[in-house]
Amino acid sequence: MAVHDVLDLLGPTRVSSTAALSRSVAPRTIGRWLAGGRLVQLHPGWVTVPELVDDWAVRAQAAASYCGGPLSHWSALAVHGLAEEYTRLDVTVPSGSRVRSSRWLRVHRSRLPSGLTTARGLVTTPVSRALVDTWGDAYRRTAMRVSPGLARAAVLRAVQRRCVRPTQVAAELDRRPNLPGRAALDELLGLVAGGSHSELEIFGLQQILTVPGLPECRRQHRVHLPDGPVLLDAAWPEVRLAVELDGAAFHGSEEARERDLRRDAALAVLGWQTLRFSYRRATSDPAGCRAQIAGIYRRRLGVVPWEDIR
Repeated sequence: MAVHDVLDLLGPTRVSSTAALSRSVAPRTIGRWLAGGRLVQLHPGWVTVPELVDDWAVRAQAAASYCGGPLSHWSALAVHGLAEEYTRLDVTVPSGSRVRSSRWLRVHRSRLPSGLTTARGLVTTPVSRALVDTWGDAYRRTAMRVSPGLARAAVLRAVQRRCVRPTQVAAELDRRPNLPGRAALDELLGLVAGGSHSELEIFGLQQILTVPGLPECRRQHRVHLPDGPVLLDAAWPEVRLAVELDGAAFHGSEEARERDLRRDAALAVLGWQTLRFSYRRATSDPAGCRAQIAGIYRRRLGVVPWEDIR
C-alpha cells in the first residue's frame, strides 16, 4: 500500500490509535507496517508515519490523545503562539489517571478546567489557566534560570495580542494561593492592568514616568482625533503633554513610523506636545528623560489656558 494511503487511514490529524486503525486494516498489517517502518509509534498505541515524527503539531495531537487530556502549560501557550514549541509536551489529566510522564511527555495531574479551548485543531486549557500553570512551573526550584523571564514574556504577549484579559489571569491566580512565584505574577498583573503591556512600558512607568514634583500621569489616555480615538502611553492632560515609548525597532516598520508621525501632527493641531523616547534613550538615560518631561511640563503649565483644558 502506498504511503499516501497510510496517511488517508490516519485521518486529518495524521495520527491514530492502533485500535482505531484496526477497524480499517488487519492488526497483522499494522504490525507489519510498524516492523517495516511504514508506521512509527509515538506513544503506546498511537502511531503516525515516519516523515511526520518531528512535526510538533502531530506529536502534540498524539500526546493529548494518548493521555486523554488537553495540552497545558508551555504546550498550551505554544499552540496559541505565546511560547516556543518545546520538544517535551505538557498534558494535564485528572488526578486519578494512570498515564505517566516520559522523556518527551510531562503529565500534570490536576482538576481539568471548564471551558477548554481549541486552536490549530488542538485542545488546550484556557489561556488564563495555561499562563498561571506555566508561571508556577517557571518558578519551581528545579526550573531553568531563564524560565521566569519566558513566563513573564508570555503574559505580556498574551495581553498585547488580546488573547486574555488581566482580570481573567487574576481570577485564575486567586484559585492558586500556593503557586510558586505568586507575588511576582500578582505584581505583574497589577502593572499590566494599569496599562503597561511591555517590558519597556513597565520600565518607563517605574523609571521615567514617575517624575518627582509632577502629578501622576494618566496611562493609556484616550484622545479623540479626526480619524478616530488614540491611546497615549502616558499623558498629563492638564498641560496637554504626551509621552510615547518606542520599542527597539520603532514599532518595526517605516509604515508604523509614518503613522506615528501623522498621529503626533494631529495631536499638535489640538495643542498637544508629544515626547518620544527611543528604547535606547529610555534605557540608557532615564534621568535625562525625567528631566525633559519635568522641564516641558513646567513650561507648558504657564502656556496652556486652564479654561481650555479638556
